Amino acid sequence: MQTGQSPTLQPFRNRSRTLNDKNLSKEQRILRVLRKVLANIVKDATPAPGMPHPLKESTILDIRDLFGLISEREAELAELSTPDRNEKPFYTNEPKKSNVIKMPQSGKSKPGEE
Repeated sequence: MQTGQSPTLQPFRNRSRTLNDKNLSKEQRILRVLRKVLANIVKDATPAPGMPHPLKESTILDIRDLFGLISEREAELAELSTPDRNEKPFYTNEPKKSNVIKMPQSGKSKPGEE
């Protein structure tokens, strides 16, 4: 638990995370945890201003590449699960953007009907 965090809030946070994880595949859950752990490692390893960085430049570049690969795979999985990622949520009571208008039928018959 993080410093300053109320112990009473912890069960609620875990429960909501569990509910969200039920809808994710195993690979998506692995990627999510991997991203969080990697971000925490970066936060813990980040030195105070003016201090030398404990990680080599090549390690920092590898971490950036790994974040990029995680993002790409998450995007691929999202694309596979929802073909149109640009869909926007809507409310059921939201006014529709288009209306169907019924045209009155004339007394004339259509071509080919007599």
